[in-house]
Amino acid sequence: MNNYTLNCCGKLLTINGPLVMGILNLTPDSFYDGGTYKNNDAILKAVEIMLHDGASIIDIGGQSTRPNAALISEEVELERTLTAIQKIHTYFPEAILSIDTFRSVVAESAIQEGVSIINDISAGTEDERIYEVASKYSCPIVLMHRQGSFDTMHQDIFYKDLMVEVLDYFFKKINHLKTVGVKDIIVDPGFGFSKSIEQNYHLLKHLEVFAQLEKPILVGLSRKSMLYKLLDISPSKALNATSLAHLIALQQGASILRVHDVREAMECIKIFEQFENV
Repeated sequence: MNNYTLNCCGKLLTINGPLVMGILNLTPDSFYDGGTYKNNDAILKAVEIMLHDGASIIDIGGQSTRPNAALISEEVELERTLTAIQKIHTYFPEAILSIDTFRSVVAESAIQEGVSIINDISAGTEDERIYEVASKYSCPIVLMHRQGSFDTMHQDIFYKDLMVEVLDYFFKKINHLKTVGVKDIIVDPGFGFSKSIEQNYHLLKHLEVFAQLEKPILVGLSRKSMLYKLLDISPSKALNATSLAHLIALQQGASILRVHDVREAMECIKIFEQFENV
């Protein structure tokens, strides 16, 4: 895996080995942990545990992206996330926080409260001004691959050549971002978005192809349907499957694991690194 240094609004994040991004969903309807954090105390406790267990980034989201999720208003998304971000930044000022949003207003408001990474599942297709926000604040942006819009992103799964098309998507996005002054980019192949179960596994098997982009590779596999549907289990029982998928992703060059279960993901990384160093 290549080494990277990201300027996160003035904080330096060095990636010289795999990192974990802990998921903090402040939504009532996310597919696995929706409605878990009902007050600020619960939120702060969750962040404390994730940081203690080894998370390098806390990813905060107010809009569910599960299939058939309702699109909430900008105002509701801000209401769900900003107070939590303020509290987290106050209690954990050194923590690197990311905002999981495709809206530029939400991204900019979150950055002003202490967030230093933008995680955009639309890669700027929903709101291209998000690139300007990333450039203005020297903020890394996660670009995720998907087809279609928010309403169709779990339906469009036709590809002539999956790997070629996803790779070309990222090359075009990266080249465009260079022209608007965004320097630090993370790529996310978009497991579970606009892809069938078979296509997700094809993507995972050939993940190392994205190394040619020379950007950190983030994977979001945690408890996803490509795991629990294949095994005919619920997301709540998919931790073992998630760990297996994480190990495969690490072997294929993943830089960042975006996870619900930080401690178990860190264990995967420790075993992977020991295996690689023997």
